[in-house]
Amino acid sequence: MGAAYRTVVVGTDGSESSFAAVDRAAAVAGDAGATLVIACAFYPASQSDVDKAQDVLGEEAYQVVGSAPAEDTLQSARDRAARAGAEKIDTVAVKGDPVDSLRKVVKEREADLLVVGNRGLNTIAGRILGSVPSEVARKSGVDVLIVHTT
Repeated sequence: MGAAYRTVVVGTDGSESSFAAVDRAAAVAGDAGATLVIACAFYPASQSDVDKAQDVLGEEAYQVVGSAPAEDTLQSARDRAARAGAEKIDTVAVKGDPVDSLRKVVKEREADLLVVGNRGLNTIAGRILGSVPSEVARKSGVDVLIVHTT
């Protein structure tokens, strides 16, 4: 078997589901002595982007529109990750949709594991349109851990 993971990326949007994924990613990173990179995608706060975020995220769009909520989300996630065992923690707010943002962070940080929650995976919309977990699993090019959070 290969070496332990060196860099673990986890995505969060501030939801309880995504924070459960952060907890699991932090435990994996802590056990492996890996760096944990917590990423939060956000849309700039123009009206068209707010509308786009609401189309994608519904009532939870408020959490990721503009960089200030993303920074708050990342601080909460960092605190949780430290409690869950991660020692080396970086955070990054990325402008754009969640799938592209996570793929970008994985590539830039040369991550070898991506952790996401399973929210949206078993919904009708997720089956028809594709959910963040299924899209990143298909497109990321690294190991993906989908945490059962719902």
